[in-house]
Amino acid sequence: MSSTHTRIPQPIDDFVGWLSAFSQPSVLLELAALALCALLAWGMVRMLRQAVGRDERSVMFGRKDIDGVLFPSLLLCLGYGARAVLDRSINVAVLDVGVPALVALVAIRTGVKVMQIVFSQSRWARAMEQTISWLAWLVMVLWVSGLLPAILNALDQIGWSVGNTHLSLRKIVEGLLTASVVLILTLWMSAGIEARLLRSATGDELSLRKAASNASRALLLFVGLMVALSAVGIDLTALSVLGGALGVGIGFGLQKVAANYVSGFVILTERNLRIGDYVRVENFEGKITQINARYTVVRSPTGRESIVPNETLISTRVENLSLADAVVAQSTQVQVVYDSDVQQVMNALIAAAVTQPRVLKDPAPSVQLSQFAAEGMEFTLLYWINDPNQGQGNLRSDVNVALLQNLRQGGIAIAAPPRAATVAGSASPAPLV
Repeated sequence: MSSTHTRIPQPIDDFVGWLSAFSQPSVLLELAALALCALLAWGMVRMLRQAVGRDERSVMFGRKDIDGVLFPSLLLCLGYGARAVLDRSINVAVLDVGVPALVALVAIRTGVKVMQIVFSQSRWARAMEQTISWLAWLVMVLWVSGLLPAILNALDQIGWSVGNTHLSLRKIVEGLLTASVVLILTLWMSAGIEARLLRSATGDELSLRKAASNASRALLLFVGLMVALSAVGIDLTALSVLGGALGVGIGFGLQKVAANYVSGFVILTERNLRIGDYVRVENFEGKITQINARYTVVRSPTGRESIVPNETLISTRVENLSLADAVVAQSTQVQVVYDSDVQQVMNALIAAAVTQPRVLKDPAPSVQLSQFAAEGMEFTLLYWINDPNQGQGNLRSDVNVALLQNLRQGGIAIAAPPRAATVAGSASPAPLV
């Protein structure tokens, strides 16, 4: 670290001498300066939060004014400036420890906040947060104590050669650290782009913005991965062979997976199917709740969820019940005996439909004498609804129950199919008359 001149922390050989630096009267001046820096940082964060109006999920602001990344970052800048000013007149001690501690706090806040937003539902996110915290504080302690340069020099002595490349533990550790920083920043950028794209998206725009969000995240992760691999020391030219092998694998073994990803892109781009549409896919009805790159989630009114591969939505027949018009027709059939009053039967069927609150009055329910069957006259009741997402089988059941009650109250008999009885000793059944 440096202020007006370069300062390299020395190993703490004399613990008593190290503690004596904190017993000087100038320590009070450092503490006052640090407190003033904290107050200024808090005031700036508070004003910025009121100006931009960020929510609780913001990485920079967090749930409270001092919970996000912005507060320790501003405090670090102010503390570093205060140390540069005080170092000209006194021997600083508190700020020599406070600045590295603030650097560690900024690293912890950044990593933890990004993990909480991007991987909020993952079980291992909590373990990653604790790992980031422990590593950051460990590096800070080694930095303050002056042991970090010695440890890095020792790691630099442990190395080996792989072809024309010389690797050492220090280079690997520094590469992994750089790769972690790059990936965290990449995830942070992709989460910010996704939040901005989906903030005001509704209806028709939701699917298209979701597609743009997924594409931007994939692109940023790819670029971040390339930078991370380069930082670790991996020769990216060697990936050309891997890319060729991957292309052959996709061509033969991963055809279905590749087809699903391409189909997902087509669905999100054409917007024939959108989040919120009520669809019927292979005798399964439900509302589309998610459109992912590989599959689509359809949730039925009963709570069951069907994970449908995107290729199925492209290559098979899909009924979109809410694409143009939510009005859906339903029908039910009944057979009555031939001596029934036709008009009385029609009135009973109409009454069974109009008594249901979900059945539309316009267009009104209608009844047709469908056919003259062997058992009796067949009538078809046709009615319309505009809320298929509330379920169709339940309404058809209610209509049938009301229809049965109306027929029984009117003394109308339902036609029964002819039954057959087997006569003892006879090889063929005889009709039952």
